[in-house]
Amino acid sequence: MMLESVREEVCDANRQLVTKGLVASTWGNVSGFDPGSGLVVIKPSGVPYAELTPACLVIVDLEGVTVEGALRPSSDTPTHVQLYKSFSGIEGVTHTHSQYATMFAQACRPLPCLGTTHADLFHGDVPVTRLLTEEEVGEGYELNTGKLILETFKDIDPLEMPAVLVAMHAPFAWGKSPMDSVENSAGLEQVAKMAVGTLKLRADQEPLPPHILQKHHDRKHGSDAYYGQDGRKG
Repeated sequence: MMLESVREEVCDANRQLVTKGLVASTWGNVSGFDPGSGLVVIKPSGVPYAELTPACLVIVDLEGVTVEGALRPSSDTPTHVQLYKSFSGIEGVTHTHSQYATMFAQACRPLPCLGTTHADLFHGDVPVTRLLTEEEVGEGYELNTGKLILETFKDIDPLEMPAVLVAMHAPFAWGKSPMDSVENSAGLEQVAKMAVGTLKLRADQEPLPPHILQKHHDRKHGSDAYYGQDGRKG
């Protein structure tokens, strides 16, 4: 069986979607990229999380062609593959329909940076894509979803902004590993929930001032980061 360690991590990461309350039914998937082989390990389509095993995961290449696995890969595979091909340094992608982040996606509204919790995770407002056209949906919905994300990130560093809201759909997040992408997805959901509550209390709330945003982001990310112990969070 190929890529056993990646399979195990991707399997565990998919199960964490349930543990962290990020999915209902089978509405989500996690993949992992192995840069050595250039292959992607991803959840099979429609399989309940409780039934997942490392052996049932599917391995595809960067064209989305199955290399190993008896089951069909996630229907979102073309989107995952597009991100791995274009976002250097990422080795995990998570897609969910988590409640609060999806509210912003459905509203076609960027998730505003309203406080330091958000700034710790995301360098500014989490962007929302434009809507796919009728032609883009018909020609290859999942593939064009990936291309739409890349279009949105034309001038955005995906390592500083490891998440996106796909308009009227749901969020995608990514990271340095499959589990890191799940953590970013969980963080996105939490700050989205905080934003919904904040905007209920004060609809005209101003965003976090840039100098505070930069300070909080820099202390956790980059060469001068000093938060945590020897690279550990917390």
